[in-house]
Amino acid sequence: MIRQALDELKHQIPLLDYLQSHHWQSIGRLSRGRWMGLCPLHQDRKPSLVVDTCKNLFYCYGCGRGGDVIRFAELYHQVRFPQALGLLCQWRGMAPLLDETTSFYCMQLQRHAEAVAYLHQRGVRSPELIEHMRIGYAPGGCLRGWLTQLGYSLHTLHQAGLVTTAGYDAYKHRLVFPLEGNLYGRSISATAPPHRFLPGAKGGLYSWEHVCRYPKVILVEGLLDYAALWQAGFRNVTCAMGTQLNAYQFRQLCDGMRTIYLAFDADVNGSGQRAARALSERLSGQGVAALRVSLPDSHDPNSFFVQGGDARQFESLLEAAEP
Repeated sequence: MIRQALDELKHQIPLLDYLQSHHWQSIGRLSRGRWMGLCPLHQDRKPSLVVDTCKNLFYCYGCGRGGDVIRFAELYHQVRFPQALGLLCQWRGMAPLLDETTSFYCMQLQRHAEAVAYLHQRGVRSPELIEHMRIGYAPGGCLRGWLTQLGYSLHTLHQAGLVTTAGYDAYKHRLVFPLEGNLYGRSISATAPPHRFLPGAKGGLYSWEHVCRYPKVILVEGLLDYAALWQAGFRNVTCAMGTQLNAYQFRQLCDGMRTIYLAFDADVNGSGQRAARALSERLSGQGVAALRVSLPDSHDPNSFFVQGGDARQFESLLEAAEP
C-alpha cells in the first residue's frame, strides 16, 4: 500500500509542472516528451537538466543527479524523504485553498478599522500597493466557517495549518500576506508573537518573478520593508522574510548577472548588519556583486520612510553602499 500511495502521488504531480511552478528556466522541448533547461540544483551556466515527461524523471548532465519528483523535492528543498513527501502533498492540494483563504482575508481588511490603522501607522496607504501585495486581515473566528461552506473539511484545514487542533482559526488579529505556497501573518497586537507562517517552506524570494529581470536588486528583511520601498517607487525590491536565506532563495540571487543591495535592519545589537556582511561574503564567493546599505542607527527601511525619509534620500544610501 505504501508503494501504491507513492506511485499515486507521483502520478498526480507531473515533474514538469512542479519544475515550472518553481520558475524553471527551460530552453524548450528537445523531442517528444523531453525538455531541457538550466539545472536549479546547482549554479548552472549551460542548460544541462533533461526532463522526460513520459517517464516523469529528470537527469542533470552537469551535476549527475536525477530521479523522480520526490527525489527532486528532496534535493531542491534540501530536506529528507518524509519532509519532501509533505511538501509535495502540500503543493498538490494547497494552491486552491490558499487562494480562497487569501481572497477571504482581502475582503476583511477594509471591514476592520484596527487593521487599516495599523497599516497607516506603518506607512502603508497606497491602494495600488495593497492590491499588488494582496494584503488581507485575519480577525479570527470566521475563516473556518467560510472555508467549510466552500466544501473544505476540518481535517484539510487543520492539515494545512489554517485551524488549530481545537478547530479555531490559526491566524488571529494579523495582517496576512500570501507567499509562494505559504501565508505570512504579521500580528497587530503587541502581546502576540509578531510573525507566523503555515507549516512547510516559506518559499522563494518575494515577487522574484517580477524582480529578477532588473540588473540591480534591493534585498530587505521584512514585507513591510518591501512595502515601504515599493510605495516609494522602487520596483526592483524583494524580501527574504528574515536574514537567513534558504537554499532556494540563495540560488535565486545567484541565477544571473546582477548587483544585490543588502538593505538589512540597522539593529542596536548589530545582528542585521552582521547577517548582511555574512551574506555579502557568500554571494561574492559565487561571483555575485553584493553591496551593504547602511541605514541610520536603529532603523529599518520601513521606519526610514515612516519617519520622513524619501526616495531621493534612499537613493543616496544605495549610492554609498559598500561591499
